[in-house]
Amino acid sequence: MTGVLTWQQLHDLKCSELLDAADGWGAVSTQADAARDRISDDMVRSLETTQKGEAATSAATRLQRLDRNYDYIRTECGLVRTTLSSLVYELVGFQGQLKDALDDAASLGFTVAADGSVSYPAGGQNVVTNQPNPGGSVTADTPVLSRPPTLSTPHPGLVDPNPNRAKAQDIADRIRRVLTAARQADEHFSTTLSKLKAEPGLDVTDAMWKDAAADLAAVRKVSGDYLKKTIPTGGTPSDRHDWWTHLSQSQRDEYLASCPDIIGNLDGIPAVARDEANRDNLRLLIGKLSGVDDAAARAKLDGLRSIDWQLHGPPQDGAPPMYLLGIGDQGNGRAIVAFGNPDTSRNVSAYVPGLGTSLDKGFAEGDIKRARKTAIGAREYDTSSASIVWLGYDAPQFDGAKFLDASNYLDPTKLAKNFEVMGDHDAKVGASAYNQFMAGISATHEAGDPHITAIGHSYGSLTVGLAAQAHGGIPGADDIILVGSPGTEAKNADALGVGRDHVYVGAAKNDVVTQLPSKAELGGALGGYFAGPAGAYVGHKVGESLGGGGGSDELYFGTDPASHEFGAKRFATGDGPFILDPDKLNKLKDGDFENPFDVSAHSHYFDPDEDEQSARNIAKIVANRGNKISTQEPR
Repeated sequence: MTGVLTWQQLHDLKCSELLDAADGWGAVSTQADAARDRISDDMVRSLETTQKGEAATSAATRLQRLDRNYDYIRTECGLVRTTLSSLVYELVGFQGQLKDALDDAASLGFTVAADGSVSYPAGGQNVVTNQPNPGGSVTADTPVLSRPPTLSTPHPGLVDPNPNRAKAQDIADRIRRVLTAARQADEHFSTTLSKLKAEPGLDVTDAMWKDAAADLAAVRKVSGDYLKKTIPTGGTPSDRHDWWTHLSQSQRDEYLASCPDIIGNLDGIPAVARDEANRDNLRLLIGKLSGVDDAAARAKLDGLRSIDWQLHGPPQDGAPPMYLLGIGDQGNGRAIVAFGNPDTSRNVSAYVPGLGTSLDKGFAEGDIKRARKTAIGAREYDTSSASIVWLGYDAPQFDGAKFLDASNYLDPTKLAKNFEVMGDHDAKVGASAYNQFMAGISATHEAGDPHITAIGHSYGSLTVGLAAQAHGGIPGADDIILVGSPGTEAKNADALGVGRDHVYVGAAKNDVVTQLPSKAELGGALGGYFAGPAGAYVGHKVGESLGGGGGSDELYFGTDPASHEFGAKRFATGDGPFILDPDKLNKLKDGDFENPFDVSAHSHYFDPDEDEQSARNIAKIVANRGNKISTQEPR
């Protein structure tokens, strides 16, 4: 709009033409998305699995760059479409308000001039002359008490006795307000559209994705009422799924373009849509964090880059396709990754990692690998199996190396500080979020009633355990696996809601976390020079050698899940490396504080290269073959 906006211009505006333009940009966005999928799913993967050598590597690199370019085109064109659609939404509303004002004027016999002034006829009766009060004309800026003195109103400042005057003033004011609002909307949307442009060249850089993140924020700011507020974030996963299924494809595309961070992390939205949204959100987060210079941002950026590489790289070890079901930079970071489509698979598992986990390179290369290995293993027994790693909460953070630094274990007060991080608050918060996610898995499954396995490792087993003990339990869960568990705050397996025959526990002989003392025992469980996990371990072993039977069935968070008292099925695992290196232990006693602890047994459960028994048993349970596992006598 140029010049002064008149009511006639707003009245005659053809919003359908703007919608046609929005649809055109949407079509380009959709075509770019299809091209991106063809490049990544067909061309790159085919090339990397069938061709070797420098030429193949170079071609794959160029195709991956083209993939990112199409991704950028899809995002920016989608934002143009959303901006235009949002503008139309606003203008149609303004046109409706204008029409109401004009209709009211017509029904009263008023005339609206081109400049927005409203003429009204004579009305009412003058109490002195018994003649009708004369008519007149008002504009939006005419004060109520501004009429000049007349025979009927001899005193300036008195209210016009013609009842039509106030009605005309109201209509003039309404017309002025709607024209002002329309002009402001046009200016805001025009400013936003002018920023939606790319830098010249063929490379889409992190700086451009940072700019795209700013574009998204700008579009959302001007179109917030149009889309964001219509998303049922407060509903149940089932409600959200119902809402999504009733949207047209065009509507879904708009939500994916303008609200990828919301749609991609909304439980109840189908996996394919979440993955599409989060791939865009991932690139936007990389752009956002690339400009932040602090340790936390750099750690998250490393994790995001690794996930991005895995998404666009060839399948590893024959794993099923990778789906990004959640991503975010809030707190310690969020990431939910699936191998295999959980909406179409007969078997679905969701693994919760534990203490010290955050969105970083370690998570991207370690915890995601565990989910990948679980999916590969389960598919050996049932090809319709999907495995998820769920980092949808803030696990307690600590530096594991520092925690096991021998120099910190000569002072029991330091021991207490180390254990302060291990409360159950984070697990309780995580349990609620996990149950929401699992409800979403049940809501979006296409066939209904998949076989679902909830898996908790380390502190994540407490999160899963608390989720299972919540009202209604873990939605859809058929089996629960607890590995490397310090306890679940449950007295026995029956408290987890799936029946003790469907609770499985893996506890390696040399996994120190599965032998933590109870909180009451903690102060007295020190062995020799040591305190904490190592001291507890030594204390238990000394007790056994003296005929003490290994001590209580209580761990740090309640009954030991691997004990007879708990009543779960303990599956066979490898022993893992012994926790104390004898040579380093001797050096420690001589005053050399080289770390003598090896706690890697705590991390081997999912990897068949490190613990084949455990990994195979987990795979069987996930594939609904729990009756085929090899077992181990409970403690």
